Amino acid sequence: MGGNVRRYLPFLLAVVAAAALPAVVRSGYALHLAAAIGINTIVVLGLNLLMGYAGQVSLGQAAFVGVGAYTSAILGSHLGLSPWIGLAAGAALGALMAGAVGVPLLKLRGHYLAMGTLGLGMIAHIAMVQWEGLTGGTIGIGGIPALSVGGFSFHGDLRMYYLVAAFVLLALLMASNIIDSRVGRALRAVHGSEVAAEVSGVDTARYKLQVFILSGGLAGLAGSLYAHHTGYVNCDSFGFAYSIQLVVMVVLGGMASIWGAVLGAGAVTLIAENLRAFQEFSTVIFGAVLVLVMVFLPAGLWRGITEMAQRLGLSGGRRRSGEA
Repeated sequence: MGGNVRRYLPFLLAVVAAAALPAVVRSGYALHLAAAIGINTIVVLGLNLLMGYAGQVSLGQAAFVGVGAYTSAILGSHLGLSPWIGLAAGAALGALMAGAVGVPLLKLRGHYLAMGTLGLGMIAHIAMVQWEGLTGGTIGIGGIPALSVGGFSFHGDLRMYYLVAAFVLLALLMASNIIDSRVGRALRAVHGSEVAAEVSGVDTARYKLQVFILSGGLAGLAGSLYAHHTGYVNCDSFGFAYSIQLVVMVVLGGMASIWGAVLGAGAVTLIAENLRAFQEFSTVIFGAVLVLVMVFLPAGLWRGITEMAQRLGLSGGRRRSGEA
């Protein structure tokens, strides 16, 4: 009983914090930015499962986000279908694309896998630019309808924030259950040593493909939410620089940490927002951030914060016992 309380207490606190945020932050711009952080968190959760737990590096995650965004844009703006169909289709196509390319790509390992996923991201971005009849090319697609239920529309920063927050909490809960399951243990075994995992009877190829598909589906879902959040999609949003930002979010927050995904997504989104004036140098800046984090904070912000809190708690306990 106590273990279950400790397990779900962070989620309860997250629900309370998400519900209370609009009462503290009333700015429409701040809520818009909070929704953007939530969307990035969904992508980073999938990427963290892939990189942090399964040990498979992906430098092309922006491709799956773009597929989800353009799917919702095309179905909603061009074909006039329900935005919820676009949302489901975006997540499904992100997962299907990951399954299709994951079969050959996941035969690669280490740097070769990183280069393979990098090539995937570049090919997807070129397709978004060149396939003008479908994607609008560099002009993009506008007029994407807002998500709605009956007569209630999730139009506006506050309503969209709450919708994104609900999806984030569901994604966090799903990721937590996966990590604590047999699948999570298998992924950690794959990360530790694929050879040892195979000898122990773990089907490494199947588990790697499954987590790759899941990360693609979450990225597609996030891309669809992004399309309905902004009402407009453009190929510039899903280039190599965004893939690098996503990797930095994983590493900065802390690999193999679902709460680190939230922290990393928030920190990098805020940094990117404040560096808009230096957009042409964004890849260099985030590359430098990645190097600095790997050197000075290899475990990530979340692990650093929790370890500091534990040390303060222990030192506080010692001081109290000494005073007594």
